[in-house]
Amino acid sequence: MKSNRYLRLLAAALALPCALLGPAAASAQAGNPAAGEYIFERGSGQLRIKADGHFDITTIGANAHTCALDGTIARGKAKLDGTDCVVNFAASADKVKVTTNGAEQCRDSCGARAGFEGTYTRPTPGCTDKAVAATRRNFKRQYDAKNYAAARTTLAPVLSDCDETLDWITKDWIRNDLALTQYKLDDRAACLKTLQPLAEDAALSDEGVKENYPPADAEIFLPVVRATRTNLKLCRG
Repeated sequence: MKSNRYLRLLAAALALPCALLGPAAASAQAGNPAAGEYIFERGSGQLRIKADGHFDITTIGANAHTCALDGTIARGKAKLDGTDCVVNFAASADKVKVTTNGAEQCRDSCGARAGFEGTYTRPTPGCTDKAVAATRRNFKRQYDAKNYAAARTTLAPVLSDCDETLDWITKDWIRNDLALTQYKLDDRAACLKTLQPLAEDAALSDEGVKENYPPADAEIFLPVVRATRTNLKLCRG
């Protein structure tokens, strides 16, 4: 039941507000993606598009390296000021695929371990940062009241429904919260299944985790690993 340290790291690194934009309006220029906010792969950034075509992208990669760029989209393309970099935006349903023309200057917006090319997904209403935070607060109230069945029902859908847009640290904390709830309900098999994606890292020593992950990533991941070790022991009996 930890706070989302990864998103706080992202917010601190990029100095961006966490609030989501309101319902999307159609972009003012033909061929542009619909206005609104889209989440980068594994919840590692965001693309925000305004109705006038102005956009900004912020992402975070390994070891807290970041990308930050902005401009104006016209007919699905945006040329970054003072460079030969052209960013392409291809919309499909609730997704926007972002690519570039391959110009060397496109890398100037990013740290060495970060990138922004890829697929951005509009989160469903229940999977926005605000909605997930509210669900977790509701879960904690139910868990603290020892209403474990209700707590499980509240939290479990987040893992399946928000898989595309949850950042990895939030997802792993939610796994631990859900697993501990399943343990409280005497469903050890479900607990172990929920934690299975983390079992390999949990089997490592702290030094092993530090060897496998860049320093900044290891720092925010180690508390998750330690909680997972404890919960795996409980569920294994």
